[in-house]
Amino acid sequence: MHKSLIAGAVIAVAVASASPALASNPPGSASAGSADFAKADQTFKVEPLAVCDVNPDQAGTVTGASPAVSRNGLKIGETSSTCTTEVVNPDEFITKTRSVATGKGFELSTLVGATGPRLKIGEWKITCEATQEGTSAGWELKGMSGWTGLPQQIPSGYVHEIKASNGTVLAKAKFTDTVFPVPNDGSLSMTLLKITFEPPSGHTGSITVGTTACTPTP
Repeated sequence: MHKSLIAGAVIAVAVASASPALASNPPGSASAGSADFAKADQTFKVEPLAVCDVNPDQAGTVTGASPAVSRNGLKIGETSSTCTTEVVNPDEFITKTRSVATGKGFELSTLVGATGPRLKIGEWKITCEATQEGTSAGWELKGMSGWTGLPQQIPSGYVHEIKASNGTVLAKAKFTDTVFPVPNDGSLSMTLLKITFEPPSGHTGSITVGTTACTPTP
């Protein structure tokens, strides 16, 4: 199954209060992904890739980058990120932020030995933007193959079962998992994709593709 482009967005609105709320998310952050899984006596760990964090007190852009990663059964191409603070009203130092992570060349082949699919994502992008009024997150997935049965439009929090040829569920993939704090302060965090292995796969652990978070600016 090949898909050229799937994309979406979510929005969080800041809630007015008599005093500033304690943000449960950072001012802005992004990462292209990470992994921590095991098979038999082998453990595979990929620390968060291409991490950046917004500097809320100074205008400018913080960047992150990671080289390609290759583990037995998992490949991720080069990844990058940018976390930007822009001053939109210098007199009052009103700012807005934008945190973005991008990656390419994701290939998960470790389930092929269990008659599962070879999962590929050509490119991905996840963003989180914040103003005084609230936050919004957006995402894109391009060049996907092996994702049999994935809907044309992926709703937020959609769970896709990754199956062996006999129908056994080997892993579950949760797309665009968005978390809003309680009480709501207008911030949000999003994980573009998290693959969690099920016991029949012979694996434990999970793989994450794209994370971001942001909080309304002061």
